[in-house]
Amino acid sequence: MKTEEKYMRRCIELAQNGLGSVSPNPMVGAVIVCNDKIIGEGYHRKYGEAHAEVNAIASVKDATLLKRSTIYVSLEPCSHYGKTPPCADLIIEKKIPRIVIGCQDPFAKVAGNGIRKLRHAGREVIVGVLETECRELIRTFITAHTLHRPYIILKWAESSDGYVDLNRTGGVAAKLSNEQTAMLVHKRRAEIDGIMVGTRTALLDHPSLTVRHWCGQNPTRILVDRELKVPTDTPLYNGEITTLVFTSNAQPNRGGIEFIEIDFQNNPLPDMMYQLYKRNIHSLMVEGGSLLLQSFIDCGLWDEAFVEKSATLLHSGVKAPIMKMATSLTCEKHFGVDILHFQK
Repeated sequence: MKTEEKYMRRCIELAQNGLGSVSPNPMVGAVIVCNDKIIGEGYHRKYGEAHAEVNAIASVKDATLLKRSTIYVSLEPCSHYGKTPPCADLIIEKKIPRIVIGCQDPFAKVAGNGIRKLRHAGREVIVGVLETECRELIRTFITAHTLHRPYIILKWAESSDGYVDLNRTGGVAAKLSNEQTAMLVHKRRAEIDGIMVGTRTALLDHPSLTVRHWCGQNPTRILVDRELKVPTDTPLYNGEITTLVFTSNAQPNRGGIEFIEIDFQNNPLPDMMYQLYKRNIHSLMVEGGSLLLQSFIDCGLWDEAFVEKSATLLHSGVKAPIMKMATSLTCEKHFGVDILHFQK
């Protein structure tokens, strides 16, 4: 089993290269081994393009070796026609006799069908090697297809005395992050599908919610604005990035802006999350404000939280959210501030 784990770890390493490029597909890595030597590697590089198994098989210089090789893949090979043909069919076509799989695919159109197809074709199939690690790799994909909502990450910065901002009606926000941690936030933005803020944050900070301090794709911007108080001349309405607006007032869509009518009388968050899931938003970062963040915490609708704990004292202002129901907490030092990482 140690040999199997060695090659599966390499699959996981390869898969992580697709972070920020393959969603709403999962990150997947594949390794082909013959006589205990890697002869091919691949990973899913970009949504809509070839899967990991295809890239790994294409990288093998001597295709005759495939007939006596093992292919390791972090996720069950697909068995249906989507944007690409089924990978299980390709493995069968190439006469690869042995397949080692990290975890089963939670997607309903696969969900064990790829494994069954391979076994029906007479192939030896082993499932569950480093299963926990492989499932962690695709946690956003699993959340989307089992809970029908995005994987939710909460993010805020707070002062050492527990405030996220000064009490203000305008002007500049309290500076709680530094240049390096701001860059770290933009890196995380490049790795997720959507980023959400509430009305007050949009009115006071005029955020653009881009990855301008990092390389990568801008996430879909999501604004919660029940009464449409945010002026249309703010950066969120510039049409440069797809923007979704949750509101109680129906509006015609325009120039990259989609208005989604929601009933705010009861807790609207579950409906919002389902609407995002339907639009292939599989991972969501909620960046503010404090009331919006607290609403996610209070109803237990979150998966991870990253909190910057600054040494700055504000003495008064807008209270930081209060974390509840966290099952684990780690604290790391990053660029002069503490990063608290909560995970359910």
